[in-house]
Amino acid sequence: MSQDTFDKSALIRLRLKNARATLQDAHTIYEHDGSPVGVVNRAYYAMFYAALALLVTVDRHSSKHTGVVSLFDQEFVRQNRVPKELGKMLHQAFEARQEGDYKDFSKIDRSLATEILESADEFVKSIEKKLSNQQ
Repeated sequence: MSQDTFDKSALIRLRLKNARATLQDAHTIYEHDGSPVGVVNRAYYAMFYAALALLVTVDRHSSKHTGVVSLFDQEFVRQNRVPKELGKMLHQAFEARQEGDYKDFSKIDRSLATEILESADEFVKSIEKKLSNQQ
C-alpha cells in the first residue's frame, strides 16, 4: 500500500466519520423538537462531508460549498456513477441550509426538516455503500 493510498483511505474514513457524527447531531436535534433550521443545517453538513469523502476517490476538492456540489454533479451525477436522485437531494439540502442560515424570514419548518433529514440518511448510506464497494 502506497503512502498516497493510505492517506486517501484515512481521509475518506475521517470524512465519513464526520458525516455520521453530524447526521447523528441532526437526529438528536430533531428528536428533541429542536429548531428545524438546526436540523437542516446538520443534515446538509452530513451530506457535504459524505460528498467530500467520495470526491477524494477522484482526487477532487473544493473549499467552497458550491464547488463541492458542482464537483459532485460533474464527477458522479452526470457520469451516472450515482443515481441522479442523490444530486437532487444534495441540491435541495444545500438550498434549504442557505435559506435557514442566511435569510431572516426563512420558511424552514418541521415538514421540510423531516424531508431533508430523511434525504441525508439515504445520501450518507448510499455514499458509504458506494465507497465500501470500491475498496
